[in-house]
Amino acid sequence: MRNPLFDSLTADEIRRVAAVIRSEKIGGDRPGFSAVFTDEPDKYALRAGQTVPRRARAMILDRDTARTYDVVVDLDAADGKGELKSVTEITDGSAPVLLEEFDRAPELIKQDPRYVEALAKRGITDLAKVQIDPWGVGNMADVPVDGRRMCGSVSYYREFPDDNGYAHPIEGVIAIVDLTTGQVVDVHDFGVRPMNPEPANYTADANQPMRTDIAPLEITQPQGVGFTLDGPELTWQKWRFRIGMHPLEGVVLHAVEYKDGEDYRSVMHRGSLSEMVVPYGDPSSEHFWRSAFDVGEFGLGKLANSLRLGCDCLGEIVYMDAVLAGEDGEPATIENAICIHEEDDGILWKHTDWVTGKVDVRRSRRLVVSFIATVGNYHYGFFWYFYQDASIQMEIKLLGIVQTRAVEDVSQAKHGTPISTNLVGTYHQHLFSFRLDMEVDGWQNTVVQNDAYAVPVGPENPQGNAIGVRKTVIDRENAGDWVTHTQSSRNWTVVNRGKTNRWGVPVGYKFLPGWSSATMLAQPPSLIAQRAGFATRNMWVTPYRQDEMRSAGEYPNQSRSGDGLPRWTAEDRPTEDTDVVLWHTLGVTHIPRAEDWPVMPVEKAGFHLLPVNFFDKNPALDVPASAPSSHSSAAGETHCH
Repeated sequence: MRNPLFDSLTADEIRRVAAVIRSEKIGGDRPGFSAVFTDEPDKYALRAGQTVPRRARAMILDRDTARTYDVVVDLDAADGKGELKSVTEITDGSAPVLLEEFDRAPELIKQDPRYVEALAKRGITDLAKVQIDPWGVGNMADVPVDGRRMCGSVSYYREFPDDNGYAHPIEGVIAIVDLTTGQVVDVHDFGVRPMNPEPANYTADANQPMRTDIAPLEITQPQGVGFTLDGPELTWQKWRFRIGMHPLEGVVLHAVEYKDGEDYRSVMHRGSLSEMVVPYGDPSSEHFWRSAFDVGEFGLGKLANSLRLGCDCLGEIVYMDAVLAGEDGEPATIENAICIHEEDDGILWKHTDWVTGKVDVRRSRRLVVSFIATVGNYHYGFFWYFYQDASIQMEIKLLGIVQTRAVEDVSQAKHGTPISTNLVGTYHQHLFSFRLDMEVDGWQNTVVQNDAYAVPVGPENPQGNAIGVRKTVIDRENAGDWVTHTQSSRNWTVVNRGKTNRWGVPVGYKFLPGWSSATMLAQPPSLIAQRAGFATRNMWVTPYRQDEMRSAGEYPNQSRSGDGLPRWTAEDRPTEDTDVVLWHTLGVTHIPRAEDWPVMPVEKAGFHLLPVNFFDKNPALDVPASAPSSHSSAAGETHCH
């Protein structure tokens, strides 16, 4: 559904939203704008031909009272200024974190005598060398959060400004802060642990000499890029889609279509990260509570990096800036937040005719749309790949520094890997939930779970070699098995049973899970198991609902109720021949290696969407052969056909 009503807000629209909220005194005299984004219209209303206004949503924090308000503003009001449509006070959960709050917490903690005393016991008296990382306290059952804005803290020591603080955790000291009152409500000291004495810096000056045998590598496109960008709409070869930046979810793709002949055919209405959670697996009193909802608590879009050519992106690059609301409500620009480029991807298809000796080869080129967000010690890169064979891939790149803890004896650590003297990297998980609002050749879709199996030996399989595929129609939300299964090559196909290809087979797109299909290992009574219930399954299928957008609910910050997918699917709604949404949980159970220290090499996870009987034959037969390379080291001219 190509409609500008789904596009990200403009700077002018953000200003109008802020003006309405201030004039109505929503959030008091100092409203904190945690997130402002498009209130996407109901697709059913649009299909029915109803007139739907352009609207915005805002998550507003009253900094003086800790109250949270969910606000909807009509941007099509006759006066052009915007009109308040609704205000809802949120009582389950709280608005996402303001960066101002997390900047304030360390200042408050360092002034508390109990904290100063705890550090003095550890021989630390220069608090300018102390780094304090704030964390959410949703997993601390004994910390009251109703009507309050609370955060916990973890401390590290930096000998100099560029020192790697995570090499020197100040173990055993946890402070709890009320961010509204400015009160440090508690300081826990669980006992002194020895601090790692070894530096562990990743900068070039600390790791000399550098390699000198790396040959130059240049990627050029003398005629420029092969795609066009018209506002938020991108067209590349046979692909067409719209790109936006959401303050919580990061990059959002809308109206993804593929041109077949003279017509564009719909593949996906909307695709984005919906939520992600990072639960840590150390049960000790100072560690058990650590986790992060990087979408709902912090906002990955707000934390997007300004990307740098030759570092984050390589080649002929086109950037898109992200215009988001600052915490004061005024628009703020993250320059070069989204990177778009093409890259070679090896062989697309090849055949050598052994009879004639002729070789036909086509090289694959893919379009990349990416962004990178930084959340504390970790960085996450999200890469949407579009291929010439009409397939789509999502690849997540995990980067950064592992969480650490100090221990007396690394050989006795049960929940971490030794990485330095008195230092271990804590076991943890990174669990991502993607929301894929599919529209495969239209919106009347059905999901089928596919499992390959060995047909039992018998009259229909006398030699024992037959392979069958068990197809389970997901006719309700709780049908199917919902976890990946490598032995049966399990995948899920979204089909449109009202349309077939030339061979009479319903058109479809297959969801193929990747190699990293972790689900939540935490279990009751841990609060994180309840708060992140979406992570108990690899796949959920729901009927489209306008208000079901994020898999842990809209306000997971400080919520302990378990909102989101488990609650929505309890009704077991029908999902056949309707507008379906796939929710996929994937991720990494990270058991750190020594090689992950002091900064980890990239780790990858992802999934694929591939056409299945969507076409009558290979859609990439028309990709032309590559020109002979001028850099071939072999004698003679190189031909790709």
